[in-house]
Amino acid sequence: MFYRENGQFKTSYKADQQIFAITQDRVAVLLLIAAAFLVVPMLASDYFYRAILIPLVIMSMAALGVNILVGYCGQISLGSGAFMAVGAYGAFNFFVRFPGMPLVVALVLGGLCAALFGILFGLPSLRVKGLYLAVATLAAQFFSDWMFLRIQWLTNNSPSGSVSVSGLQFFGMPIDSAVSKYLFCLGLLVVVGLLAKNLVRGATGREWMAIRDMDVAASVIGIRPMYAKLSAFAVSSFIIGMAGGLWAFVYLGSWESAAFSVEVSFRLLFMVIIGGMGSIMGSFFGAAFIVVLPIFLNQFLPMLTRLVGVEISTAGISHAELMIFGALIVWFLIVEPHGLAKLWSIGKQKLRLWPFPH
Repeated sequence: MFYRENGQFKTSYKADQQIFAITQDRVAVLLLIAAAFLVVPMLASDYFYRAILIPLVIMSMAALGVNILVGYCGQISLGSGAFMAVGAYGAFNFFVRFPGMPLVVALVLGGLCAALFGILFGLPSLRVKGLYLAVATLAAQFFSDWMFLRIQWLTNNSPSGSVSVSGLQFFGMPIDSAVSKYLFCLGLLVVVGLLAKNLVRGATGREWMAIRDMDVAASVIGIRPMYAKLSAFAVSSFIIGMAGGLWAFVYLGSWESAAFSVEVSFRLLFMVIIGGMGSIMGSFFGAAFIVVLPIFLNQFLPMLTRLVGVEISTAGISHAELMIFGALIVWFLIVEPHGLAKLWSIGKQKLRLWPFPH
């Protein structure tokens, strides 16, 4: 009975079009954000920050960008790792070549570099789609690997190809502890998530979804496919590029081009598929599934082997983690191909009728 819409009347268009139309949703989201900012810093350990929370927050932002392109616009992309790399190296060059540049400004400029890179490799989407587009975007991954290995200017002439940053600050406050890194990344995620949610609810988001459903019909009713597709590549690459800058600056600190390999692109695509394509909430669910589950298996399997009394080598446990992880992904896609966001939607719908059977 606590999740009912009865009596929640809307008397204006503004009230009817708000993000969370149901009061219970607004209260729950505000409480969740408040807990993430206030309660988690009081309870989490340093290991929990560095191993789970910080990667989870950054990967959620990256999955959000991928979901805009793949889920909302229907353009399959395997170049997400390249967009993260361009955002990271772009932010790095702005940060080290312009002394005193604020960290947020460097991250935004890195995101803009990734947006331009995404538009460039999004041009094939005007002529091809499906697996052909996936192969075309995969070329961005190979090109970025070559570019950051061979063009030494992009790595500030580093002889080893590895670059690093230090002395991160936000409005004079140092970002060196695990708590400060977590809060900084979480703040950016909340801002980017709110902007993305409003964007997909507006005219631009409706154009993306029309192109996703049937691009020929969308062009017949006056939607410009070139503008819709390239804007989706630009916005998606911008968000992924900012996530790449956070991954490099905040999480890694020191990195090379191998940190943004094609494996990262596949992981981000899996996050979107498992979480739910075309859902902002699904991006967070998918990131949590991909980031947290391997860590849980790594802690749970050795404990299980000790309880059973079976001796398994470290390599065997590592292989078992991969096997279980892959099997769970396949099982989940068979049970619910629309992702975790669909299960969340079904649960909310059932709560609207509970406890009545009809």
